[in-house]
Amino acid sequence: MFDPLRAKARIIVYTAVAFLFGLGLASGLGWTGSSFAMPTVTHTPQVSQEAVQPALDLSEAFANVAESVTPAVVRIEVRSTARVPQRMRIPEGFRDEFRRFFNIPEDEDLQEHPEIPRLGGGSGFIVSEDGYILTNNHVVGDAEEITVYLTDRREFAAEVVGTDPTTDVAVIKIDEEGLPFMSLGDSDELRVGEWVLAIGNPGFGGDPGQLDYTVTAGIVSAKGRPLQLIGNELQQEGAVDPGFAIEDFIQTDAVINRGNSGGPMVNLQGQVVGINSAILSPTGYYQGYGFAIPVDLASRVMEDLIEYGRVRRAWLGVRIEEVTPEDQEYYNLPEVAGVEIQSITEDSPAEDAGLRPRDIIYQVNGRTVYTPNGLQNLIAQQRPGEEVTLRVYRDGSPRTVRLELGEAPLTVQEQPAAEPEPEESHAEKLGMEVQDMEEIPSSVLSRWGWEEADGVIITGLTPLGPAARQGLAQGLRIREIDEETVENSGDVERLLRDVQAGEIVSLLVEYPDGSTRIVNIRAGG
Repeated sequence: MFDPLRAKARIIVYTAVAFLFGLGLASGLGWTGSSFAMPTVTHTPQVSQEAVQPALDLSEAFANVAESVTPAVVRIEVRSTARVPQRMRIPEGFRDEFRRFFNIPEDEDLQEHPEIPRLGGGSGFIVSEDGYILTNNHVVGDAEEITVYLTDRREFAAEVVGTDPTTDVAVIKIDEEGLPFMSLGDSDELRVGEWVLAIGNPGFGGDPGQLDYTVTAGIVSAKGRPLQLIGNELQQEGAVDPGFAIEDFIQTDAVINRGNSGGPMVNLQGQVVGINSAILSPTGYYQGYGFAIPVDLASRVMEDLIEYGRVRRAWLGVRIEEVTPEDQEYYNLPEVAGVEIQSITEDSPAEDAGLRPRDIIYQVNGRTVYTPNGLQNLIAQQRPGEEVTLRVYRDGSPRTVRLELGEAPLTVQEQPAAEPEPEESHAEKLGMEVQDMEEIPSSVLSRWGWEEADGVIITGLTPLGPAARQGLAQGLRIREIDEETVENSGDVERLLRDVQAGEIVSLLVEYPDGSTRIVNIRAGG
């Protein structure tokens, strides 16, 4: 008789035996070993925290600084218009597409130089809780409409408070209170090798996929870098004298790219030490060199822009050049530092204080000067009417000069900042050939810019010779040698006759426009 209960029991027993047999077989084959199952994952540090604590501390500092300052960094969108050049003719078949793309009304003649909307922008940072924002002049200089975006995705219309093309600094403002803002540090205290963060916003349109609010880290690579970017821009625009451009940049290897312009460079205490402004790259993208405007200069410009709507630039009234090792030896200077006065502007504070060509300005208010841009920066941080104390070397002896600064005529272009770079050429102890001007054909003198034939002129230079290395060129008239007047080529021979190799000779040369230059040259063998 079939017993269902007993049958079920046999099935259960057979199943259990089969399972145990299969498990033993799989175990023997290694199918249940650790190599085929979920791997063992460990979370134990491979290196002790103590061994990498300095790096962890630095990483924590970066994160803390970024978290603290980023809310005050803004994205700036700028809308402006540009006109289609007259030479650009739009083919008939593309005119409808051109109108739609640039939103040009149907009744506007495309061949009458229509205005094309442009979208640009960069970065900036809030410096007060009531909405003042520092950025670059080249970001907002031609703006017709400005929109500012905050990290919390709020957006505001902004107005331009003032711009300064000579320093590439601008101030804009949004109408809001209680905003996060940044603290300004001391760029003069920055040291080469010090860690800095560059913060900016390369994106547009609020798209988070376009690198909004980027933070990069690097070190200060150098200070006082002149790039000639601002001066060249002013030269092209022609509205402001390029001689008043101040280019005293902080160099860093922190990544700065397009759109980062106007963002803050901060130290590890979260203080702004510079405004990201430029990169040095033939491609327009980061290649290891970024540059920022020192915040000491930018904050001084900001004060004027907020108070007056324009910059009131302090003015000394000198044309200067960097001191060379030959200058140091000739003038008996304590080190290769300072700037040499080449000429004095008439009725300037420098003239009123008794400064004169060949004076070496060594310090301003106790701070040593190393480059012309450095002197410009220090003077620009003062206000017109303020008194400064200069340490000046004259005839090898130091003296103190106190003077009251004037206000620079920024839009006057009669006084160029520097002479054109002379071309190199050819000859003897100083690597020169000279000739009495009266012996030279008038057509040649005219080509060099001279109308009269009086005195001695340089007609040749030895390539890479002493004079050529100091920047002299054909067509310059020699006025003095070692501060003695030169009237003819015989005077040149007499004054150079006893000069020995290695000695330094001081020349005063004259350009056709009447300006002069002092050049100290070490005689060759």
